[in-house]
Amino acid sequence: MIGSATKPAPRGRVVRIEFASRALKGNRLGDPHVRDVPVYLPYGYDDSDRRYPVAWCLAGFTGTGESHLNWKGWGEALPQRLDRLHSQGLLGPMIVVFPDCFTRLGGSQYINSSVCGPYDDYLVQELVPLVDQRFRTLPEARHRGVFGKSSGGFGAIVQAMLHPDVWGAAVCHSGDSYFEFCFLSDFPRTLNLVNKAGGVRPFLDGFARRQKHSSGDVHAVMHCAMAACFDPQPDHPDGFELPVDLHTGRIRQDRWDRWLAWDPVRMIPDHAAALKRLRLLFIDCGDRDQYHLHYGARMMREALQGAGVRHEYQEFPDNHSSVNYRMDVSLPRLHSAIS
Repeated sequence: MIGSATKPAPRGRVVRIEFASRALKGNRLGDPHVRDVPVYLPYGYDDSDRRYPVAWCLAGFTGTGESHLNWKGWGEALPQRLDRLHSQGLLGPMIVVFPDCFTRLGGSQYINSSVCGPYDDYLVQELVPLVDQRFRTLPEARHRGVFGKSSGGFGAIVQAMLHPDVWGAAVCHSGDSYFEFCFLSDFPRTLNLVNKAGGVRPFLDGFARRQKHSSGDVHAVMHCAMAACFDPQPDHPDGFELPVDLHTGRIRQDRWDRWLAWDPVRMIPDHAAALKRLRLLFIDCGDRDQYHLHYGARMMREALQGAGVRHEYQEFPDNHSSVNYRMDVSLPRLHSAIS
């Protein structure tokens, strides 16, 4: 009818908390310890006194919580996705938190590092209690989930293994796993760039000065970040060493073993008891992932099956890029598990 108005779809809102972290204060990289914590409050939050389940969104490498709030052409920011799924009757109301765990090396992997900083402590010991104090959450592990893609997917499943008393469900989209394929296979390109610059420190200094970075530059910084996360050496001038000889490329097994200890494929058998406590463990990956993570996902599936851990596993016909649409599958499952 001419002149009729369409009723707008219900919308949640995003609020931001400024938080000064004791855990991050004085970190070696000099990253800020005062950070904003965006929090999505679902439609109806302000009109009731009910409590809500909470999902924590972990960003991928080079990303942070704010990354999921940015609209892109022909796409949705995550709050818009949450609103749409709710209006379609596919997703119940829940609070979603977007922590900032970015570092000047591009990421933290959501674990403690004497070089990058104690981001596990920051997340679990500081931010989780903060959100439970500031908002009407259901403050028990069974009502708290964690999800993410790539490094965020790694963070989600590792957090679930390390803290079954904190997380009741986990979603791992295209998570870093099977490190021989997802990291080691790309080291020759990193060595070329590092050696061209004259070493690790000159390479990182040059990266920091440049306003534009190539894909190769970013991947080389990623290897440096992983070394600082998985094998920190606070007494080393750079804070870490790469797990390969810079000249020959030969694997330095003592260093590489420190990386492998954080590979979810290898962690699952030792943390099966923690994973069995989850109300949901959802893993998916594109079947032509550029970082070969579909092989890691398949190996995680085998490890979970071997350990008798209940989980959901899916592969889909796509690669690693622009696959946030998979949240249409995972978020309703996550909400159902934690509500």
